[in-house]
Amino acid sequence: MLSKLDCALDPEIQKLREQYVSPSEVEDTIQQATHAQLENAPLRLLDTSTGRLCDREAQINAFMESTEYKDLLYASMMHSPLQTDPIEEAVEKYFSWVMLSHRWESEEPLLRDVRDKVVYDLDPVGTVIKLQSFCRITRDAGYRWAWSDTCCIDQNNNVELQRSVNSMFVWYRHSALTIIYLSDVPPSAQSGALANSAWNTRGWTIQEFLAPNVVLFYQADWTLYLDDRSPNHKKSIAIMRELEDSTSIDAQALVAFRPGMSDAREKLQWASTRVTTLQEDIAYSLFGIFGVHLPVIYGEAKQNALGRLLQEIVAQSGDISALDWVGKSSQFNSCLPADITAYKPLSSTLSFPSEDQLLQTSALSLWDAAVVKLSSTLYTQLDNLSAPRFSNRRLHLPCIAFPVTAVRRSRGQDRMSHLAYCVKADGLDDLLITTEDKLTQFSPARPTRQTFLIVRPWNRHDLGVPDFADDTQSDDDWSEPDSSEESIGGYTGEDEQVDTESQMRTMKLVVRLGQPFGGLYWRSSVVGSIRGLLRITILSHGSRT
Repeated sequence: MLSKLDCALDPEIQKLREQYVSPSEVEDTIQQATHAQLENAPLRLLDTSTGRLCDREAQINAFMESTEYKDLLYASMMHSPLQTDPIEEAVEKYFSWVMLSHRWESEEPLLRDVRDKVVYDLDPVGTVIKLQSFCRITRDAGYRWAWSDTCCIDQNNNVELQRSVNSMFVWYRHSALTIIYLSDVPPSAQSGALANSAWNTRGWTIQEFLAPNVVLFYQADWTLYLDDRSPNHKKSIAIMRELEDSTSIDAQALVAFRPGMSDAREKLQWASTRVTTLQEDIAYSLFGIFGVHLPVIYGEAKQNALGRLLQEIVAQSGDISALDWVGKSSQFNSCLPADITAYKPLSSTLSFPSEDQLLQTSALSLWDAAVVKLSSTLYTQLDNLSAPRFSNRRLHLPCIAFPVTAVRRSRGQDRMSHLAYCVKADGLDDLLITTEDKLTQFSPARPTRQTFLIVRPWNRHDLGVPDFADDTQSDDDWSEPDSSEESIGGYTGEDEQVDTESQMRTMKLVVRLGQPFGGLYWRSSVVGSIRGLLRITILSHGSRT
């Protein structure tokens, strides 16, 4: 009809034609919205209306043949100028997908088992029932597309597998809903069953819960956990409290997690008690948590997989908290742990005062012109140190070294198999080190040919600068300085404030350097080689300058 109107010469008919949008313009806009929506979607999805597995092309074809597409095309043509918002909303609604989070069981239906078949027609035995129930729940909730990691990934295609592992967090994040199936939680279970579920022990399930915005927990019989019928269990106080207590993940992170490099050790601790079927997956399952994209190399062994991840975290963020671990060192790099369990919380955790408390009691008391000047010089020197980095698996880590001047056995402090030593080091108060290792004893009167050091790895975060790896501030938040505020003499009204802020930053650094820290006891031989002997925690120390 519009083509006839295009050829009309009558002014009234031409005016009528201007009220409509050409089909080609609408089709192009719908196509653009479709590609934008599918950019963050899984490569394959189950069509819950037909029970068939569809790749990207099949999904688009199904849309173009649907009544939703025809209605959208017709409605969009009726109003000029073209309204893009209704198109984007309709496309998003049609292609919305639901993700499944579950614990793998034996004989899960794989891609080959469902390809070119109708899921609902498969023999309802074993784990096939789980897949069929998931698709029905998704369909009944009003969603056409569903995804399960068992059958929607070609496990034998390395390229697809690598893309899937690196994209999985994004797929969960952009899902309309994530259904979490607790196969070992019986009907009418009481609070606490979720915490004890095997699902809560698996490595992949951390990101499968943190990434989505909307989740629902289902019990073994596909009824809602705790009979909670709210549309989003992330808003359930009871369920979130249970997860927080069982995972030690902060409630805010459980509800509104943001991926990135900040608080690296805390995130590693979340995974420290988790297990995976394939050993490399304990590292691969954290790619999305930290927002990194790395090669997936099954068969490389977990030490290499974890080592590459930790190496990337330190290199990108400069956060050396990933180097704070207890356990066996990795063959990938001796500065890194061999296993994720090295990040488990210690049985007795030291309680340190908060930085705010320290600043209130210490920073202002140190405020003296001479101290400020020395602190400013120290701040500049430390600010000029390079960030930690890895090169050919070797860690280049700036450190503050304190030469050890004396080590003496303290027999009265021996505890069972542990040995206690009184240690003197330049720049530190006298230390008491308890260790299973036997240390070389020496003093100025009885010197040793070797050099011993207390080494404090330098953490750029002590400068008080923002975490550059997680800096989410957009360019719009920045503006060019207003030249009208400058004076001919170069003085502005903010100069004094800036100077005070700079001085306070240097004093905060002094306070942070006075806090307890984890360090290393190093030995340097006469030939110049250096090796770490043991990790230590300095609970209190002085600065003798």
